Amino acid sequence: MQQHSEEIVQTLKAKGLRVTPQRFAVYANLLSRYDHPTAEDILGDLNQDAPTSSQATVYSSLQALRGVGLVREVLLEEGVRRYDANVDPHHHFRCKTCGAIADIPWQALSHIDLNHLNPHWQVDGYEVTVHGVCSHCQVD
Repeated sequence: MQQHSEEIVQTLKAKGLRVTPQRFAVYANLLSRYDHPTAEDILGDLNQDAPTSSQATVYSSLQALRGVGLVREVLLEEGVRRYDANVDPHHHFRCKTCGAIADIPWQALSHIDLNHLNPHWQVDGYEVTVHGVCSHCQVD
């Protein structure tokens, strides 16, 4: 999902966002990752070399990016908000040992039948989280 600087600038502008250094840095950071980081993870990355970003700036950048559909909020564990620049429909796998999170292609779980749900529910969408043990944590 890696993008070049000019592509990031054009994407932000196309969505009607002002391109600030902080917003650019937050979005570029998310585009370079696949681990579904928290805002605190992103802040730590951005301030690793030279602390210049605040928690409030990271949160407001994430909300602006989310508001225009460039980022999605992922709630896979109670009380923890994670962020993902992959906004295409997909599911998630979460390792119960190390907590790693990975994307599952939408088509991998295409057999889900929503016709068996309560007929009084108006379903707008769904996302599945599969729990298990990742290959790194499996013990032979």
